[in-house]
Amino acid sequence: MNDAARIVATGEDARFQAMIDGDVDAFARLCHPDLVYTHSSGVTDTLDEYLAKVREGFYVYHRVDHPIHDIRIVDDVALVIGEMNADITANGVDKSMRNASLAVWKQVDGEWLLLAFQGTPVPVV
Repeated sequence: MNDAARIVATGEDARFQAMIDGDVDAFARLCHPDLVYTHSSGVTDTLDEYLAKVREGFYVYHRVDHPIHDIRIVDDVALVIGEMNADITANGVDKSMRNASLAVWKQVDGEWLLLAFQGTPVPVV
């Protein structure tokens, strides 16, 4: 793993920890202002919409496991291919999720920021 991939992997760890901790400010610092966050339900939030939902308790993360399968760096963009498996409360409903995921990080002025996230449910077979 090269230095850029290590930095992005550390950013992934930090963002998921911020989600578990409910630390909206820490999460926001890791994000690009144009963040597109697409939930496994298909709902897409902007950064401001997502942060508001977390602040209001709409999303509460109890546990997140996020194995990374690959990080591909292309110029100033990093693609993080992996999983997001979590126990959450969404709008008052407890859920266990098993998702394939793609996170897109962009380097801006030497700093890697989360630009997009997509979680896709993995079918139970």
